[in-house]
Amino acid sequence: MRHRFTLFLLSLALAACSSLSSKPKDESYKLENFTPDSPYEQSFEVGPAAACEAGRRALLSQGYLIDESKVDAVRARKYFQPDRSTQVQLTFSLFCLAEGDGAAVYANVRQVREELKAGSASTGLSVTGIGSLSLPFGGNNESLVKVGEETVTDAEFYGRFFALMQTFIR
Repeated sequence: MRHRFTLFLLSLALAACSSLSSKPKDESYKLENFTPDSPYEQSFEVGPAAACEAGRRALLSQGYLIDESKVDAVRARKYFQPDRSTQVQLTFSLFCLAEGDGAAVYANVRQVREELKAGSASTGLSVTGIGSLSLPFGGNNESLVKVGEETVTDAEFYGRFFALMQTFIR
């Protein structure tokens, strides 16, 4: 009877340890609202081609580099360096679809943050019969490392873009 009780306690302890060590599930998808009023969409009274051209011009006017420009889509990027060791890249995707006599324009911006990480370098020397020797290399080996990526969700950001885009509608 005592062995069963000990075995039972040991099973409970193992179950508790396994539940503590497991990583929590990422449930970011629960933050999705799927509401009809989206900051990522704006309607314009021109066709999709004219709307995308206005979006392309708006992006160019703000220093974005156009990576891809089609009749119904534009992809552009811009880099920022808030401080010496951080670089932020905004990648702008714009899609223009027919909607009645006008166009529905969908914008999405992805922000990628990279930080400068230092790593020391060393070099090794191996001599037969004596062994090997590792010597530090002069200087640091610094490189940009991606530390985060997310979709920009700020409604005011998209509102400012769509307002600027409207000024380029001809």
